[in-house]
Amino acid sequence: MTLSLEQQRLSPKQLRSLGAALGRVNLWTGSIRSGKTYVSLLAWIAFIATLLDTPPGGELVMVGRTRDSLFRNVFAPIASEPSLAWLAAIVKYRNGAPTATILGRVVHVLGANDAQAEAKIRGMTVAGCYVDEVTVLPAAFFKQLLGRMSVAGARMFATTNPDSPAHWLKVDYLNPYAAGQLAEWRVFHFVLEDNHALDPGYIASIKAEHSGLWYDRYILGRWVAASGAVFGMWDPTRHVIPWATVPPIRTLLAVGMDWGAVNASAALLLGLTREWIDGVLRHRLILVDEFRHDSRKQQRQLTDGELSAQFRAWLNGPHFPEGHHANGMRPRFVVLDPAAAGFREQLVRDGVNVWKADNGVQRGLSLMGSLLAHERLIVTDRCPGFIQEAPGYAWDEKKVERGREEPVKVADHSLDAGRYAVLTTEQFWRPQLDWPESLITKEAA
Repeated sequence: MTLSLEQQRLSPKQLRSLGAALGRVNLWTGSIRSGKTYVSLLAWIAFIATLLDTPPGGELVMVGRTRDSLFRNVFAPIASEPSLAWLAAIVKYRNGAPTATILGRVVHVLGANDAQAEAKIRGMTVAGCYVDEVTVLPAAFFKQLLGRMSVAGARMFATTNPDSPAHWLKVDYLNPYAAGQLAEWRVFHFVLEDNHALDPGYIASIKAEHSGLWYDRYILGRWVAASGAVFGMWDPTRHVIPWATVPPIRTLLAVGMDWGAVNASAALLLGLTREWIDGVLRHRLILVDEFRHDSRKQQRQLTDGELSAQFRAWLNGPHFPEGHHANGMRPRFVVLDPAAAGFREQLVRDGVNVWKADNGVQRGLSLMGSLLAHERLIVTDRCPGFIQEAPGYAWDEKKVERGREEPVKVADHSLDAGRYAVLTTEQFWRPQLDWPESLITKEAA
């Protein structure tokens, strides 16, 4: 397969990695949007092209955490990004389908989001595979996949963002590679500047959107451990405003709800503002109002029906000061803790249209942290649970030592509710927050 430089739009580092991706395992790691997926996909397609004149000696496989995530990260950009449009004639895939077609060859498409995923490839002989975001896959699945690559010349092409230095990929593979013990591996490290398709202004913006742990990982591409406060940037003087001063609201995005049988149940109303700040029209996310029932504090555990009645009364009540233009405005979605199946059924029976919340913890915490760091997320003082929980929210050091990065599961119910609302509606609010605000001046509006 011959690719023109115009088609490739590759930087020198991308070109070098494409030529050097001849190992049994070829891994692109580093910052987000650094061109890892694009060049790894080219290497994968080029590998498949070398097999076209030979009879099939094994299966071709593409793996992600789920088929949906693989579609979103790898296949969808081929259809939506102009620079990748030329690949559409080569790569054919329908979201959710068990197979894709690349250069006429059938490729199995698999999700591997739990320990049972290992069974999906048991007994399979693999000639080549592509793995999206290795760090989110179970270690047992990855090891099984390596064992299934038994065809002579079999290769893996994989991408990942850095994670904890205690993560199994770092400990079991990258550290030995760095010590010269995995001669058949090739590892390429990328940063934002290695993607020449990015505008310098965009690079500056995406750097500004990240802070702390996530800046080290997603921008610098470092394998660093989580420690201390999750939201170390939290400052009530910057992030909390009086409910009586709620700015104009463009839309109410969602109510995010965390359900608890014994623990507290909490719901947060998320809106998008449209306000003048320093003479510039800006949009920010705002947690306007909070519902909360804590059975321990209130010494009464509610049935699902009773909790639904209280929640619906709050949902249908006023959420803004008297006379505010947004009174009567309804949220687009109610998104609920995906584990709360029974309570979801109760809400549906009671006439509430409920969506399963996106519970991507790391992604959600990264978004929340970045938004708070740059004051793109504010909270009114009608959200006392969120305000109380935010400063004490900390990483679980014992789990971090074992390579599992999770916050301590104490006093996090309002935080989870807010995270559900922010993460699940990202596709709706991100285009608004990413507008070139400096160009939308009050005089031009």
